[in-house]
Amino acid sequence: MPVSDCELTQMFEHVLTLSRVDATQSVAVLKSHYSDPRTVRAAMDAAQRLGAKVYAVELPSFNHPKAMGNDMTAYCGDTALTGNIAAQRALEAADLIVDTMMLLHSPEQEQILKTGTRILLAVEPPEVLARMLPTVADKERVLAAEQVLKAARSIQVKSRAGSDFRAQLGQYPSVTEYGFADEPGRWDHWPSGFLFSWPNEETAQGTLVIDVGDIVLPFKTYSREQITLEIDKGFIASIHGGFEAEYLRDYLKYFNDPEVYGISHIGWGLQPRAQWTAMGLHDKNDGMCMDARAFYGNFLFSTGPNTEVGGTRKTPCHLDIPLRRCDIYLDDQAVVLAGEVVAPEASRA
Repeated sequence: MPVSDCELTQMFEHVLTLSRVDATQSVAVLKSHYSDPRTVRAAMDAAQRLGAKVYAVELPSFNHPKAMGNDMTAYCGDTALTGNIAAQRALEAADLIVDTMMLLHSPEQEQILKTGTRILLAVEPPEVLARMLPTVADKERVLAAEQVLKAARSIQVKSRAGSDFRAQLGQYPSVTEYGFADEPGRWDHWPSGFLFSWPNEETAQGTLVIDVGDIVLPFKTYSREQITLEIDKGFIASIHGGFEAEYLRDYLKYFNDPEVYGISHIGWGLQPRAQWTAMGLHDKNDGMCMDARAFYGNFLFSTGPNTEVGGTRKTPCHLDIPLRRCDIYLDDQAVVLAGEVVAPEASRA
């Protein structure tokens, strides 16, 4: 059901309060012409209600010649902020940035975060923001799971569909998303609720099967047939299946870049209010489909860049693929079985 402007402002006030915005803070709202004007207005009104100093930074839209489609995750790297030092400095001056434009995977975002400025991405439709309004319990659930992931040195993923994947961990940090940015230099995304890390270089091995009903992003499609990915030394070595496998092969081939085949972040969903079915109720241009990334008990793996944690793969193509009904083991300890979170540190409560 539609969310009123009043409700949206109240929700932003809640999330900005969790993000430690008060009268001592400055808040910049980053926007472009495609930003949802209701989101921009609500963010500014809420920040003012909390007494913060508020300003907007508006940038022209940016479209790389090689980008396909309108999804904001379909091309990574360059943004409208690239090379715009004046705008970057204006954003670095804020304590918190509400990003309604999408800086994710850009070097400029990493540079801004290193100054201590916090960033909260908010690009989903208001109704999705409402359903997954973050709570302190969301943070506690994700941080408890993070302790398990940080201590792990290996991950194994199996499924009845045929997945049998393993990798070593520890070379790269763990990353959490719980829906608000409450620490200096923190980036987060409202809505969210999951965590992930990256495999040690050249250790990801085995098979990942995208089963019927699993989701491929940024295509925003439910798979109608199985797609089998064979992984060797951290990269997709082959893709088997029918038409959908052919489509995926051709999409990756289009970028003419061997780095697009690298296995990027891997983790699992911990947001009980996110729904696997929600994507089917939205137009493909409605946000990023965070339901798919965050729904409880998924195994989320991605392909492409890893520069945000100090890796060397800077590539524009990034896929996020959440799989259902998987078993996930960290150092032989089960954290998810058949798509249900079983680790006591990460319950739904």
